[in-house]
Amino acid sequence: MNKMLLISPRQLLFLYIGFALVYISGLFIPLMENDSAQHASMAMRMVLNNDFFTIYKGENPYLDKPHLHFWLAAISMKIFGINHIAYRIPALLALLLGVYSTKKLAYLLYKNENTSHLASLIFLSAQTIILSAHDVRTDAVLTGFIIFSIWQFVKFIQSQSVTYAILAGLGTALAFSSKGLMAFVIIGLCIFSYLLYSKEWKKFFNLKIFFALIFFIIGITPVLYAYQHQFGEEGIKFILFNQSLNRLTANGFKETSPDYFFFFHTLLWAFLPFSLAFYFGVFEKTAFFIKNKFKKIEGVEFLTLGGFWMVMLIFSVSKFKLPHYLNGLIAVLAILTSAYLFDIYRRNCIKKIKILYIIQLVVILSAFVGTGLLTYFFTGIHNIVFYLLFCLVMMYLLVKIFTKEDLFKKYVFISLIFSIGVNIYLNTQFYPVLTQYQGSLKMAEFVNKNKIDKEKILMLKGYEPWAFDFYTRRNTPRVDENTLKKGDYLVIYNEHLNLVKKNYQFIDTENHYRITRLSLKFLNPKTRPEQYEKISLIQILD
Repeated sequence: MNKMLLISPRQLLFLYIGFALVYISGLFIPLMENDSAQHASMAMRMVLNNDFFTIYKGENPYLDKPHLHFWLAAISMKIFGINHIAYRIPALLALLLGVYSTKKLAYLLYKNENTSHLASLIFLSAQTIILSAHDVRTDAVLTGFIIFSIWQFVKFIQSQSVTYAILAGLGTALAFSSKGLMAFVIIGLCIFSYLLYSKEWKKFFNLKIFFALIFFIIGITPVLYAYQHQFGEEGIKFILFNQSLNRLTANGFKETSPDYFFFFHTLLWAFLPFSLAFYFGVFEKTAFFIKNKFKKIEGVEFLTLGGFWMVMLIFSVSKFKLPHYLNGLIAVLAILTSAYLFDIYRRNCIKKIKILYIIQLVVILSAFVGTGLLTYFFTGIHNIVFYLLFCLVMMYLLVKIFTKEDLFKKYVFISLIFSIGVNIYLNTQFYPVLTQYQGSLKMAEFVNKNKIDKEKILMLKGYEPWAFDFYTRRNTPRVDENTLKKGDYLVIYNEHLNLVKKNYQFIDTENHYRITRLSLKFLNPKTRPEQYEKISLIQILD
């Protein structure tokens, strides 16, 4: 099997360069509301106030996600300035760590260099991972440190080196410091699955594991201190116990989906272009273990399959579900999928690869039609250079489709090329145009261009046009309407203008749309105007 290659060395280089272009192009997209722009404005506050141990969402203390993502973004902005590229750099670096860790863990589990490279490429191609690199929240940092920690724990079990135990403990601490106990659950269940099948309990539960525990405690100390500093004992209790439990039970959160299969069908788009291959692999491997009654077989691992089922079952009973909660598991799924594709290649399962290939061709054809319609009805040609590059990649994809080649190799290669082409289009044509429909962003550009006195700009309490805050480089004060005085500027949605009882004049009015909630009515130019809100900048006259 070691001599069998699904991807040649030349193809590997080509694909890594292609994905590098995809991820780098995502750095330049304006930030999207709500979460990405909100988190950026929260990190910006740390920079502007030079205060890293208190965290606010607007004017309110933020007792929710841990501090690491915000600290890293703030440090980056300290170095590179307050801009969306600097905000995204730590997330991109964390994902690079995830790519490397995915490759190394895949090699530990399968001892095959080509399998490990394919796993890292599948991770890079996953749509939810590409999205997380530019619509940056806590998940990119979380994802990188989760797979790094799993890799280090497996390395520790196999080598018994204290160094790997220390790195595993620190990695888990950093993952915890990104999003709380969710990280601990994913790492813990994956390692439990590995031990359950390998029966290497004594290699894990020995005195050396205390080094992992000690450095985990050391690693989470800064976050615990920050919670205690701002919130006292309530903060410590929240991050250690209540944060993840509240999301599991929807206590303090609006229940998002009662559907127990929410994450299973979310994977169909989140893990594109390999979601169907993944599900083939999951069900075949599950049947394999059941048939063999989980007997230990040389060269077989249970970490990826067991980790998937255990995490998904826990996530699925949660009453608060969001698609990006899956991101921390994607690297594990990439390894499982890579191993499955090599397995059916080795066994020459022609019928299975034909099914996967034909369905992939339908997906590719749909993407051709979709990008064509988007270009005609929505984006136009935003960037001629990158549009031509996108066209060249898709033409190359067509050539490869009609080239006679081993079907297994062709399926893998065209799937990865497809991901590169579509995401070059999305990152350089679609999202840059889409973000221009954020009225808060356009108003920030208006304020900057016309040099309006930002110190006099206010918003009403409860307002969340975070892109305005970030792109004016100021955390705009939120106030009650009855505190407004002559000369103040107010950012206000037009539907709330009746709250202002004083005379005012319009300085600027922009169309505004919540772009993370796309609809066909918005994409259709004939019905788009009906979907807008209006957001205005007014000045109080008396």
